[in-house]
Amino acid sequence: QVQLVESGGGLVQAGGSLRLSCAASGRTFSSYAMGWFRQAPGKEREFVAAISWSGGSTYYANSVKGRFTISRDNAKNTVYLTMNSLKLEDTAVYYCAADLAYPQRGWDDDYGMDYWGKGTLVTVSS
Repeated sequence: QVQLVESGGGLVQAGGSLRLSCAASGRTFSSYAMGWFRQAPGKEREFVAAISWSGGSTYYANSVKGRFTISRDNAKNTVYLTMNSLKLEDTAVYYCAADLAYPQRGWDDDYGMDYWGKGTLVTVSS
């Protein structure tokens, strides 16, 4: 069993930066590939970024490539999402998720990850 708790969300102006954290419980954190998904108001959930078990491989959705960076610290059981050059359309609830499998090209938007956090809200204002 893995429990995931996101933090770091909040209100930020367009063009600004924010870093999300996701703390995982359990001793098997390094056994899981980690990902971030988001769901904007009135929209379907979408995949944002993925990172492999050791952190050696990452993959991003085209909409965030070059602006967002996913990273992990297995010693701290934590995965991060650093978001730069934020846009209004980045406003969403961001969810951290874990899965035993790591896809080379990210997960589908509706993929059933093994574990999910409850999400943290990011609001980008003009």
